[in-house]
Amino acid sequence: MVFEVKVIEIIERTPDVKSFRFSKPSGLEYKPGQFVFIKLRAEEGFMTKHFTISSSPTEQGFLEITKKLTGHPYSNALNSLKIGEKVTIVGPKGFFTFQGEYEKIAMLSGGVGITPLRSICRYCTDKAIKSDIVLLYGNRRQEDIVFRSEFDLMQEENKRLRVIHCLEKPPENWKGYVGFLTEEVIRKEICDFLDRVFYICGPPGMLRAMENTLNTLSVSKEKIKKEIFVGYQ
Repeated sequence: MVFEVKVIEIIERTPDVKSFRFSKPSGLEYKPGQFVFIKLRAEEGFMTKHFTISSSPTEQGFLEITKKLTGHPYSNALNSLKIGEKVTIVGPKGFFTFQGEYEKIAMLSGGVGITPLRSICRYCTDKAIKSDIVLLYGNRRQEDIVFRSEFDLMQEENKRLRVIHCLEKPPENWKGYVGFLTEEVIRKEICDFLDRVFYICGPPGMLRAMENTLNTLSVSKEKIKKEIFVGYQ
């Protein structure tokens, strides 16, 4: 489906990550974890890119996407949007979704790949889904953690949600994990990993590393969920 929507709010999440909230038109219904294509005008003409939706269907009145600002043409065009400007949304699409289908899940994420997982966690918290969720979230620095305060609040609201952070370059007072997400971290924080379905989302290199690690841990392919955007129109 195709919708024309307006920018209603822009939120700075980290020094180089922003969330863009659009008016949610009647008829646009999506599942937590799905994505949309966003078409906007730039100096080069119209440009289109896919974005996983960072808002939850339980959050009424807006649809949110979150983007790391890379300095590329599309990123610059998105960053130049002003409140009230219009864009075209196509979707929703994708099967990287969760609405309580499994008793236990684990999430592995890096950087801005957190967006669909934030949608899922917000949905499960708002709907009081009984599934047990463990999220391991890797970032370079503490200031790069997207939605950190939101996840802190969600954990207070939802005792079935546990979020563990891992930083490559932590500050001196950091008490969490240091380095990358590893087999050791997974074994320590998710001791029942063979009982869980894994949702992984992040940069391509991280995805490959996590798939290899889960394979080493004897997690079956049927229990590993990831989003593949190739083939969508």
